[in-house]
Amino acid sequence: MIPVGEFRNLGTEQNQKFRVLKPWWDVFSEYLCVAMLMIGVFGCTLQLTQDKIACLPSHFTSPTPEAIDCSHIRTYRENETSQTTLVKPSKPIIREVVGRKNNLDIHQYVFVNHYCYERFVHWYAKFFPYLVVIHTMIFMVASSFWFKFPGTSSKIELFVTILGKCFDSPWTTRALSEVSEERGEEKLVSWRRNTMSKDHSDRGADNEEATGLLRSSSVKSNPEKKAPEPQSTPSVLDKKEGEQAKALFEKVKKFRTHVEEADILRVMYVLQTSLKVFKFLLIIIYTAVLVPHIEIVVRCYVPPDLTGFDIYCCNHNKAHLFSKLAYCYIFFVGVYGILCIYTLYWLFHRPLNEYSFDQVRLETGINDIPDVKNDFAFLLHLVDQYDALYSKRFAVFLSEVSESHLHQLNLNHEWTAKKLRARLARNSSNRLELHLLMLPGLPDTVFEIPEVESLKLEQVKNVIIPASVAKLESLKELSLIYCPTKLQLPALNHLKEHLKILRLAFESLEEVPMWMYTLHGLEELDLNGPLTNEVSRSASLDSLRELRALRVLTLHSTLSKIPPSIVDVALQLQRLNIYNDGVKLQAFSSLKKLNNIVSLELVGCELERIPSAVFSLNNLQELDLKENKLTTVEEILSLQHCRRLVTLKLWHNKITYIPDHISKLHSLEMLDVSWNKLRKLPIRLFHCTNLRHLDVSHNQLTSLPPEIGILQGLQFFSAAFNSLEMLPEELFSCKRLKTLALGNNCLAYLSPRVSNLAQLVRLEMKGNRLESLPHEITDCTLLTVSGLIVDDNLLDLLPSGVRSRLLSVQS
Repeated sequence: MIPVGEFRNLGTEQNQKFRVLKPWWDVFSEYLCVAMLMIGVFGCTLQLTQDKIACLPSHFTSPTPEAIDCSHIRTYRENETSQTTLVKPSKPIIREVVGRKNNLDIHQYVFVNHYCYERFVHWYAKFFPYLVVIHTMIFMVASSFWFKFPGTSSKIELFVTILGKCFDSPWTTRALSEVSEERGEEKLVSWRRNTMSKDHSDRGADNEEATGLLRSSSVKSNPEKKAPEPQSTPSVLDKKEGEQAKALFEKVKKFRTHVEEADILRVMYVLQTSLKVFKFLLIIIYTAVLVPHIEIVVRCYVPPDLTGFDIYCCNHNKAHLFSKLAYCYIFFVGVYGILCIYTLYWLFHRPLNEYSFDQVRLETGINDIPDVKNDFAFLLHLVDQYDALYSKRFAVFLSEVSESHLHQLNLNHEWTAKKLRARLARNSSNRLELHLLMLPGLPDTVFEIPEVESLKLEQVKNVIIPASVAKLESLKELSLIYCPTKLQLPALNHLKEHLKILRLAFESLEEVPMWMYTLHGLEELDLNGPLTNEVSRSASLDSLRELRALRVLTLHSTLSKIPPSIVDVALQLQRLNIYNDGVKLQAFSSLKKLNNIVSLELVGCELERIPSAVFSLNNLQELDLKENKLTTVEEILSLQHCRRLVTLKLWHNKITYIPDHISKLHSLEMLDVSWNKLRKLPIRLFHCTNLRHLDVSHNQLTSLPPEIGILQGLQFFSAAFNSLEMLPEELFSCKRLKTLALGNNCLAYLSPRVSNLAQLVRLEMKGNRLESLPHEITDCTLLTVSGLIVDDNLLDLLPSGVRSRLLSVQS
């Protein structure tokens, strides 16, 4: 069994737990219930411990008990008492007390008392204390019903728990203190400025120097005098406290989402208050009517065959006290009812389904605290009746700014400068890069690593680059991969001057930051995402006029035409790369105006022929048309107008043949026609005597023309993944070859003339039908084992002297 003390403790704990949801009228009503309960318990105690009634027979008979007047009993007793008082005997008189003999046994008196009490005492006089106890218990149950009802108790308990943790959280104190300090500093600066302007007007020009000193001291303290640290500054949260505050933010979010959907708490509170008002009216009405029926003298009629008397006059021993208790009870119930009526007035007079934090926003300075509604609003209204400070401290955990500040502190705890330095690595541009992936924010410790040259943020949330980015003096490259970013004004001013490369990846055009268009020092811009309007499907990239230093522009998108805004940088743009992800690019009018462009890449644009706009680019040196639908390149003749063209890449297409007039491209140094459907190579191709790099791999070639020997300047040649059965001897007269890739063909023989290739450093013959390698391969003095890509068995067949020579070259 649980001791009574534990029951008392449980009740006390529950009362303390839900005290914040009990307005002053509910608290006062509880005290009234306690008083009424004491009245009922006291009356029940009297009922159980004392005689209820005492009856005496009357010698005056009457046909009806209602006609009997028992007042003569009271008169007789009064006369006898007065006579006894007036007669004063000179000496004690011993006399036997003799009353009227009724010849009744004690058991008959007991029977008559019980009989008359049960039959003739009014029921209200008998059960008054029990009614008081029952009604009071109903009041108490109705007041706390919503604390126990399954549909409301869980919400209330969760709210009270979260509210207490938010009130006691160190983060609440820190957030409010920081806001107070910031507002105090703003007021101090404003006061100093007002003081300076006033002093300046009063004293005139003689005090300009003193005014200047005061102005400077408001921004930067005097280094010779150290200001004492304010004692009210909150200490830095440790990791555990930060994690607890973070968990509280998540709980508040989930609780708000869950509670704002319904209005059951307010409805339940209205119903239980209405029940109490109805109960109050019922008690007042019937009690006021029945209290007069609590009589001291009760007339009783008993069948004469039981005792010999038919009329009894009975005295109700507790009637006088019960009547007084009844009037006290009516008073307490009346006050209780007035409080309930006031509660109903409060419930219907004020808009309790909405709660505004206007006053809290004004006091704390946290302007992003949202207003709440429904059950959430009702709970906060109740809390305000207890103590408005609870709502003020709770509001901190509704602020997204406060949450982001907390996340920032937790990030700084987790990602120290030492940990970030360990993640530094060289990127493809040989810059020292810091890559951060899927973090909840940008740690401030990033700006404590001045050696960072490239900062790459991928799927990082809530990125705000502060003014401290100026500490990264070596930062030249910034990559923002699917992480919308905001800049503080000092940070923007710094990046305008120092940032050279910007890479952005986004999911919608709205995510492209407007500050990008103001980086006048930017030299390379890479945009990856939709650059078209979903309604018109036309390019809607804003003006690039401010990007006066832009040299390289790369677009990874699904364009139908080249954005007109590219014309804004036509004078300085040198390289344009468009990766169109398999969407057909149709309009090239803007391309004609890029007179100074040097390199052009049109990848995945579904081109069926070379765009005519390309032929007007006089300064073009490199053209890449990868992954298109080119089947023929008859218009390649027009490329002769691009007199500076040195690189032509037509790889990953469906080209079946190359026209003879490719020989007109006299300046061509690199030609890549790999991954096509070529069956033969035109002889005129080898009249491009400036070719240094020729790639015809992954085609359907069965032979190579002997005219390949004309290319004396050839350094790279690849014909891998074809169907070559033999090689022309003229190939080995290209003495400047450094890379020769002939793997995965049908070759059964490698000419000993391979020894002529003195500069050869890489030879690929794997995947052929070779049975051996010529011993003359040792004359390729720069060729090593690592540069010789052949089947393993061919290496084993080489003489030991040849293998040792190749190994010695490698070492």
